[in-house]
Amino acid sequence: MAITTEPDRIDVEALRTLLDGRWAHVRRLARDTLRGELFAPVYGLDMAAHRERVARQLAALAETEIPSYGFPASVGGRDDVGASMVAFEMLVCDLSLMVKVGVQWGLFGGAVQSLGTEPHHRAYLAKIMSVELPGCFAMTETGHGSDVQRLRTTAEYDRAAEEFVVTTPDEAARKDYIGNAARDGRMAVVFAQLVTRGERHGVHALLVPIRDEAGRPLPGVRIEDCGPKAGLNGVDNGRLWFDRVRVPRAALLNRYGDVDADGTYRSPIANPNRRFFTMLGTLVRGRISVAGGANSAAKAALAIAVRYADARRQFERPGGEGPASEVPLLDYLAHQRRLLPALATSYALHFAQEELVSTLHDGWTGTPLDEHRQRELEARAAGLKAVATWHTTRTVQECREACGGAGYLAENRLPQLKADSDVYTTFEGDNTVLLQLVAKGLLTNYREEFGSLDAFGMARFAAGQFVGAVIERTAARALIDRLVGAAPGRGEEADLYDRAWQYRLLEDRERHVVEGLARRLRGAGSDPATAFAAFNDAQDHVLKAGRAHVDRVVLEAFIAAIDRCVNPDARWVLDRLCDLYVLSLVEADRAWFLEHGRLTPARAKAVTAAVNSLCRRLRPHAAALIDAFGLPDAWLAAPIALGAEVDRRRGG
Repeated sequence: MAITTEPDRIDVEALRTLLDGRWAHVRRLARDTLRGELFAPVYGLDMAAHRERVARQLAALAETEIPSYGFPASVGGRDDVGASMVAFEMLVCDLSLMVKVGVQWGLFGGAVQSLGTEPHHRAYLAKIMSVELPGCFAMTETGHGSDVQRLRTTAEYDRAAEEFVVTTPDEAARKDYIGNAARDGRMAVVFAQLVTRGERHGVHALLVPIRDEAGRPLPGVRIEDCGPKAGLNGVDNGRLWFDRVRVPRAALLNRYGDVDADGTYRSPIANPNRRFFTMLGTLVRGRISVAGGANSAAKAALAIAVRYADARRQFERPGGEGPASEVPLLDYLAHQRRLLPALATSYALHFAQEELVSTLHDGWTGTPLDEHRQRELEARAAGLKAVATWHTTRTVQECREACGGAGYLAENRLPQLKADSDVYTTFEGDNTVLLQLVAKGLLTNYREEFGSLDAFGMARFAAGQFVGAVIERTAARALIDRLVGAAPGRGEEADLYDRAWQYRLLEDRERHVVEGLARRLRGAGSDPATAFAAFNDAQDHVLKAGRAHVDRVVLEAFIAAIDRCVNPDARWVLDRLCDLYVLSLVEADRAWFLEHGRLTPARAKAVTAAVNSLCRRLRPHAAALIDAFGLPDAWLAAPIALGAEVDRRRGG
């Protein structure tokens, strides 16, 4: 698609309407509700004061309709899981509040809803929504983070008492980094190895009270504060130990596994691996929410940095004199390159997030996803979470540097955004592990086998199966098919701005990398030890496959969003942003494209020239693009991005 003459100005409202999307009413409610002193971003609070403030914020939100979105109508909810995830990502005024909400209503409440049955719903969900019952999600252990299948906490059934005995067998099995545990939580969803009649049945979840009404730890429960963190100190992370803590048989969240009074174990899913993955799959909305929340932090940082760069002037133009002749930072190509490709990526990730949220919502409230589609959703959620959180970490740092010393001042919010968002790369799944999960899902039949998540399980699978590649298009597949089928240009003769050529380039890279990985694994042989070594040696290849897949899926979502845009000026700028997104990806990975003959040196240089050109073309519209995010000034709370300070830096 050739670049045409750009409009003089962009319709910000048209862009915002597209970005607000299906749950625009939720975004508007958040903008209207999260106002005033209580929700204004703050800095410099000590840990106790910040925790108290976030607890008050949570209580205030509990008075709105926001907590009801994700819960069933039978307990006063609204059965709108998509709205709950969109509301979560709008809590960028304080990322500690965002995480606290995620723990209370997403993880704790979501586990009770997804893993429990009707009696649990009736007993607990209304109290969870109102925060009458603050709770925790106690999965992670000190010795087992990503390896959930091998958690060491036990829940052994005592037939005589009809109770489960929950035990922390050693220090490595303590529940670690548990949000809401250090101060506010009174009950925890505890993930433990279920044992009955001397037989283990894998990881299950139980409701375990941890504090009494006065806030004192209950007998057998030991609680320790994790203490100050690099960020998110409004969240009370703690550690939990259980010394033969007894809970009634009804405390087992028994949707996927139950124990009769006599100790007989029953489950609707006979295969233990399949049962485990099905249980975890019901909790996928937390991972999707983290991706959206992280991108909100990146958007806020970009809004601050772009506004600053549009106002801050440095060095006079030739022949000029006085402040009016000084050059705004954003007029410099080097500065444009720091911010505008990141801005394009945030737009791309926003559209990919919207598509993922819609897929989950429709499967939750309408026709349930079949097993294949559910696993596909889980893999894409893992990949988008990894890519979005890494993007946020890089972008917030780049924005901080782009604002110079002003970006280092706490009052300008960037240091707090950096500290608070950094941990997003490792909670709800370590990003490196998540990309491996994505790659495994791209190999023929692995998704359906429900093998272990660990490298040994992967090696056994590879040793015993024909391993091929799976390249599946997203909901935009019909649009992509039309686009690719109608485009004549290929290879060196294609226009760099031809969307079909761009798409083919990313799809071809994904296919080549995944098929190469499959060949490496097929050659591992049938011996498990040899297969394990082969998989371990191929982990760089595994990560490359996962990332290549996510890049292509995100591009599809961007293309589909442009197709939905009816405003011609907004569509023009989105087209240019999409060009910048994909050509920046190609430029960043040009070594691979050159090594594999997909680009010639001359073509690679042309890609860099195109990125430069796109930055210059988008520069006049940068302020409109960040305004379209709809982040109120009160949420940015950075003097360098607001009113009088902006005018002062412009020399006004």
